[in-house]
Amino acid sequence: MNKTVELVNAWGAFEEKHPDSSIAEFCRYYLSTQQEEEQSLPRALTGGLQPKKPEALLAKLMGRIVRLHQLYGRIALEGTGISQFEEFALLNTILQMKEPRKSDVIYATIYEMSTGTDLLNRLRKNGFITELPDPADGRSKRVKITARGEKVLQASFKRLTQLVNMLFGEMGQDNIMLCIQLMKNVEIKFSERWPEDKGKSFDEIYTSVMSDI
Repeated sequence: MNKTVELVNAWGAFEEKHPDSSIAEFCRYYLSTQQEEEQSLPRALTGGLQPKKPEALLAKLMGRIVRLHQLYGRIALEGTGISQFEEFALLNTILQMKEPRKSDVIYATIYEMSTGTDLLNRLRKNGFITELPDPADGRSKRVKITARGEKVLQASFKRLTQLVNMLFGEMGQDNIMLCIQLMKNVEIKFSERWPEDKGKSFDEIYTSVMSDI
């Protein structure tokens, strides 16, 4: 096949799956796939059994990376004032949202209500956040980060920045941007769906999602 035609066909296939992507994003994707074809894998991709279905393998890789991020994150956070990434995520969200309702913080960080409430209570007891009455709703509370909380957040941010540099530094910026481009729609889609999907059965959720694919 003519090389120009081959390249155009590859671009067309990529654009069909990612209509909002730029030419630069396609180039990153194309170069990455070419490199994968040229390189042989020296060892199994994941620990344990390797799933044969690509979607399952991707999910396993993501799950293990998230777990490793959590494990190394606990070590990185030692001495900062907080002990787990979930506390950092809540503090950072509270700072960015500027005195949000407790429920809004929990939904934004994608935690269960009970888990999020327990974490917020821990942050309050440690003096990292304070509760405020909600002028629009007497039944709910708003939360605000304290000066002590901001100091802890800054120390945690420095350590966690070092952590992601350690985990992904060898990938290079082009491959990192490619991963973001390919995965961002999954995060956007299911973050938007999650509040409505809570309480539904998996069969209901699966049928609804797959009807659009």
